[in-house]
Amino acid sequence: MRDRIIIVTGAFGALGRVVAKTLETPGARVVRVDAAPAVPPFLLDQAGSGRVLAGVDLTDHAATQAVVDQVVAREGAIDALVNIAGGFRWETLEAGSPATWDLMHSLNLKTALHACMACLPHLLERPGGRIVNVGAAAAAKAGTGMGAYAASKSAVLRLTEALAEETKQRGLNVNAVLPGIIDTPANRADMPDADTSAWVAPQALADVVAFLLSDAARAITGAAIPVTGRL
Repeated sequence: MRDRIIIVTGAFGALGRVVAKTLETPGARVVRVDAAPAVPPFLLDQAGSGRVLAGVDLTDHAATQAVVDQVVAREGAIDALVNIAGGFRWETLEAGSPATWDLMHSLNLKTALHACMACLPHLLERPGGRIVNVGAAAAAKAGTGMGAYAASKSAVLRLTEALAEETKQRGLNVNAVLPGIIDTPANRADMPDADTSAWVAPQALADVVAFLLSDAARAITGAAIPVTGRL
């Protein structure tokens, strides 16, 4: 992946930072995009590089398009997109609100949709263009309190399938990974008594993403790959 230009959304988070670092190791030029208003300390030395973009509202189509235009103007092209940006909310229907469904739809589906739409013309111009969307194993079956989240992640899967069909004759590969519980500090805090040895390490998921972006995955498009650890 040397010198391939890759946008990673949600790049400041626990998974995003590992994915970005994994892609940079073989020499990719990774553009980190995140909604967080400030650049985190571990990226401050790169803040002036033009490849660390904070405060980006991917739920807004115009803002997303503007960021992609900025990346293309600076880097000259885009070879791949990894959609990690998203959010989670546990809430039962009985005690919940329709606003939660709107929120999950915006954070999980619209961010991926807007990034895909903005990047698509540029990806189709490049040989071996790639998109990897991060869905969730919950997209297959929702549990208690997971309705809004699971519905939004199921929509990400449908987006992946539809775009893969639309572009499969034009050289673009579009796939999704469906992780189980990812071993992050936030999940450990929420589930202090869980057996974390069964969870998915961020690096393990990052390795699958890197494979899907590589030439080794050139025959794979429209796939939804479960990455569920030992659960």
